[in-house]
Amino acid sequence: MTKILKDLQPVEVFTYFEMLSQIPRGSGNEKAVSDYLAAFAKEHGLEYVQDAALNVVIKKKATPGYENAPSIILQGHMDMVCEKNRDVEHDFTKDPLKLRILDDMIYATGTTLGADNGIAVAMGLAILASNQYQHPAIEVVITTSEETGMDGVVALDPKDVAGRTLINIDSEEEGTLLVSCAGGVTAKTKIPAEWEVTSDTILIPYGIKVKGLKGGHSGMEIDKERGNANKLLGRILMAILAEVDFNLSSISGGAKNNAIPREAEAIILIHAKDKDFVEKKIVECGNVFSTELRTSDADIQVEYEALSALPPKMLSRKSTHHVVNYLYIALNGITSMSMDIKGLVESSLNLGVISTNKESIEFISAIRSSVKSLKTELYNRLAVTAKLNGGSVVGEGDYPEWAYNPSSKIRVVFEDVYEKMYGKKPHITAIHAGLECGLFTEKFDGMDAISFGPNLYDVHTPDEHMSISSVQRTWEYLLEVLKSIK
Repeated sequence: MTKILKDLQPVEVFTYFEMLSQIPRGSGNEKAVSDYLAAFAKEHGLEYVQDAALNVVIKKKATPGYENAPSIILQGHMDMVCEKNRDVEHDFTKDPLKLRILDDMIYATGTTLGADNGIAVAMGLAILASNQYQHPAIEVVITTSEETGMDGVVALDPKDVAGRTLINIDSEEEGTLLVSCAGGVTAKTKIPAEWEVTSDTILIPYGIKVKGLKGGHSGMEIDKERGNANKLLGRILMAILAEVDFNLSSISGGAKNNAIPREAEAIILIHAKDKDFVEKKIVECGNVFSTELRTSDADIQVEYEALSALPPKMLSRKSTHHVVNYLYIALNGITSMSMDIKGLVESSLNLGVISTNKESIEFISAIRSSVKSLKTELYNRLAVTAKLNGGSVVGEGDYPEWAYNPSSKIRVVFEDVYEKMYGKKPHITAIHAGLECGLFTEKFDGMDAISFGPNLYDVHTPDEHMSISSVQRTWEYLLEVLKSIK
């Protein structure tokens, strides 16, 4: 293995981060990385548990003088979002990430970096492997499938974790301490597909693509008003359908429900007499989008192409209308802002994935809200929208919000240490994205939690990158926090 990060500080953290980058660990494909963590525990003579969900809990005794301090949980997740640019050949099931350094930043090459949340795992392993740091008893809890519904922490057996003070290292802004987060649910809508054989040779197949968008984490960056490729494609299709009929042959967009989709495409079949109108309408939509998104997505592209091969099947006009109607009117983006915390998104949806299957067209939306009743309301509104178009919705991966704890002891420790180190107070806030802290505090009675982390940028996209200097400062901060807990 070429060691790209070998000269970076802190050496121990970046050594483990680079090791993790060589192990494929997309959500649902965590067996290899889970086994690596179990082997690490064995190698270092540490007590560990590897459960049926592939979660790994590794325990280390307190250093001298800390025997009476409360046990501390250092927590992160081993899985990562797997996104890549279309022109990049990379198999996330077997290929290692190709790391590169640009100034103060670490990137992968054309793919997501996996700093979300590989940096938490790397920091946990660095503490477990060393005898030079002072700390209470440590339990490093590394969960699976966080990115696709937090299934790992749901399956975690409470008897495997003794601590009741949780330090989650899954935040993305240095100097910010998170003390509350939104809850969420994944809504999967299916619109039945009524297929017809494409026997009318006078039909012309057109491919339509929306691409060049920035995308991003659908919780962290929903407030940046970035374009959603799926919804933009829906606007194009509705603009055409409002004037002329067509048959939809296929439609797809996005890769992960928790990532704002950067690309979407469809194939439609039109009559020759409508050719000029369709081309004109697509160009008009592209110009409109370029104006609307000139600040957030300056590189947006809308393309069309008359295809030479006629698809063998197409959706009926009825199914086409149902699919386009749902895509056009389904809720997406911010729906409410918090009245308690200025600037905090309270509720949102992200229509992240569209796929064409044999039996149906499927739409997957990530719903988030810090208010449980509003989360339910948004889900119900999608269900009604689906029903009006002959479809149905099922919910998956429902996770709770993490409520603010005004009596948190660990928050006070983090505040005091930060002020001593930097001469100023940290920023304490809530986050619209979902964190595993909500499930931990719900599942483990008396759990006191906080979340922090180094500066990460453009997570869940191929432009994901992490600040080297921020990792070093965050590492030093964590060590001082642990040293202060007696």
